[in-house]
Amino acid sequence: MFYKTDCNSPVGVITLGSDGGNLVGLWMTGQKYFGDTVKGEMRPNDDLPVFQQTKAWLDRYFNREKPEISELPLAPAGGEFRQAVWRILCEIPYGQVMTYGKIAEKIARRRGLKRMSAQAVGGAVGHNPISLIIPCHRVVGADGSLTGYSGGLDKKIKLLEFEGVDMSKLYRPKKETAL
Repeated sequence: MFYKTDCNSPVGVITLGSDGGNLVGLWMTGQKYFGDTVKGEMRPNDDLPVFQQTKAWLDRYFNREKPEISELPLAPAGGEFRQAVWRILCEIPYGQVMTYGKIAEKIARRRGLKRMSAQAVGGAVGHNPISLIIPCHRVVGADGSLTGYSGGLDKKIKLLEFEGVDMSKLYRPKKETAL
């Protein structure tokens, strides 16, 4: 059984998903792949402790208190490769960005491989079911392109600016892409 609740935020309405004890999803309205990792119906339930905990975490985040990701019980559904990418996303500090290529290098090194495809990493980043908390908005192209955010580039830019990222070396691509 899965549950959901909505909350308002500076980036619009956010839907939270839970298996009853863990957070399994955080999606923004209009986000690509909305709810795709939850198999089955999500029933409304505003009273789950994990939802109250997550809403408090989000309030602290949007008040620039920099809460730790480890404070929340996260259970994103995905294979081993995606899980490995999402763990690296959790290592990107507030106010900083990392390229798809740098994540690919980390994955390759951790797996004892010579190289890893940045495109494969992009696919895993784009399918992150707990966006914002697992900070996929902090991933950029090697050339500084703000690309590949399933929540939309306007929200990505707003989150990066909110976190104090130096935007001077980053740019919006002419054609918006969402992996």
